Amino acid sequence: MILENIKLSQREKEHLVQLKRRTRIPNWNTLCRWALVASLAEKSVPPESRLASDSSIEMSWRVFGGEHSDVYEALIRQRCLEDGLGTAQETLAKYFRLHLHRGIGYLFADRSIQSIQQLVRRATSPSAATTGALPHENPTGQDSAEES
Repeated sequence: MILENIKLSQREKEHLVQLKRRTRIPNWNTLCRWALVASLAEKSVPPESRLASDSSIEMSWRVFGGEHSDVYEALIRQRCLEDGLGTAQETLAKYFRLHLHRGIGYLFADRSIQSIQQLVRRATSPSAATTGALPHENPTGQDSAEES
């Protein structure tokens, strides 16, 4: 386990509240998983930052990762190796938080994410992950009859 407990900043909480409204995903941990992988998809190392943990959102590693917590740990471990950062416990914890923080920011900033379906499209479209544009998106923002 990378961290025993994960406590988010007030700003991250506010971003997640907005994402919950937009996507209708009810659980913090689910949104945090999406955020983590959104950041991991980015080629660059997240910038160094002092992260606050001043909100009321706190979850254990097991709640964050659920039945796939070992997979999330392996993803962070592999990414730290690829980035030449090593795999000391402090390094894993630090870069997990930095990726989570960056990913929450990415998802929050992508105003095209207004539903779970658009979140999935963002995750599965290489161009959407870097540009925010969704392939075959209806320019009016309304779902087409085919998607209903």
